[in-house]
Amino acid sequence: MLNWDDPLADATRPNRDLPVPPPTRDEALGDPAGNAVGDEVEGSPSVRPRPLALPERPETPQAGGGATGLERPEMGAGRVRVDDKRLINCRADLNQLVPFKYEWAWRKYLDACANHWMPQEINMNADIALWKDPHELGDDERTIIKRNLGFFATADSLVANNLVLAVYRHITNPECRQYLLRQAFEEALHTHAYQYVVESLGLDEGEIFNMYREVPSVARKAEWALPYTQHLADPHFQTGTPENDQRLLRELVAFYVVFEGIFFYVGFVQVLSMGRRNKMTGTAEEFQYILRDESMHMNFGIDVINQIRIENPHLWTAAFKEDLVAMIREAVALEAQYARDTMPRGVLGLNAPMFEEYLGFIANRRCAQIGLPEQYPGATNPFPWMSEVLDLKKEKNFFETRVTEYQTGGTLNWD
Repeated sequence: MLNWDDPLADATRPNRDLPVPPPTRDEALGDPAGNAVGDEVEGSPSVRPRPLALPERPETPQAGGGATGLERPEMGAGRVRVDDKRLINCRADLNQLVPFKYEWAWRKYLDACANHWMPQEINMNADIALWKDPHELGDDERTIIKRNLGFFATADSLVANNLVLAVYRHITNPECRQYLLRQAFEEALHTHAYQYVVESLGLDEGEIFNMYREVPSVARKAEWALPYTQHLADPHFQTGTPENDQRLLRELVAFYVVFEGIFFYVGFVQVLSMGRRNKMTGTAEEFQYILRDESMHMNFGIDVINQIRIENPHLWTAAFKEDLVAMIREAVALEAQYARDTMPRGVLGLNAPMFEEYLGFIANRRCAQIGLPEQYPGATNPFPWMSEVLDLKKEKNFFETRVTEYQTGGTLNWD
């Protein structure tokens, strides 16, 4: 369960405003009793992360893992060939983008760049007026907006942390890394969009952004996802063994298939349903563009997962597939509970049972996309209009509100 106490609010440490001195060598290696820094010792809790002594810089990638891109250049070494490239455990120079082996990854990077947008493009005036009118929105509709802003405002930060602190280090292919960098920017853009909506509507920023530590149905989804990032971000973790390669693959399924492919969809349907009824159209339009981005992220992740399967068929064991199925089923149950909590009564022509059906339909699609058997036989899609949103082009506007043209160069001031 979550630790609801703030570990940083340690009022017992004297002079806590002073900088913490660097650890001594004994601290770095652990105290004589065998307690490494960061472990809890009775009567002396510590939140300082376990320090890591810097190793000698390797001339070549360490055994058991792939290259990182930080290796010392080897003068006179041969140029990278297409056949040298692999998604994980590759030893080729990662600083050489070309020649491409995975053209699909480069195309997805270019498509993402072509879909560039900014939150301020969207006019929020109608939303502001509607939100301030005490008679136009019911309590359930306000709950939908606030709960989804609360979940998404930190969910995209969790995804960005996972990309930057964990996934990027272990994906050993430069064209895929190029997309990951673009995705990381888009996750920051999404968090910016939620902040823009919160600020525009005059909502309590602390309530929205701290919701993942206050509202159980929001907290459970964050709590579910965090261990995967924490594990792969461990500086001692390396791919290169079947067990660790499966851990990486499981983590990719957890974030791309579950977090972005299942956990986001109740909120998307709820907010976009309001936009279809000409309510909170600016907020809904922000979510339109975010949904389009997230759909691209998910499809990229699924391609990565399937490519790793092709290159490493020994990882895709029966036991491993059963583990993934159990993970997906658990996620569906959590998201169904989120639907019930955010929509305790029917509203907007929606109700919780419709979302349970929809989640079964979505989960079946996700399973099929990565070669797993369907888990919810006969599940259908009660929201076929969602496909129209995914087909949105930037110059078209599904909710008939105006998006100003984004100026990339003309608005820059170089003085």
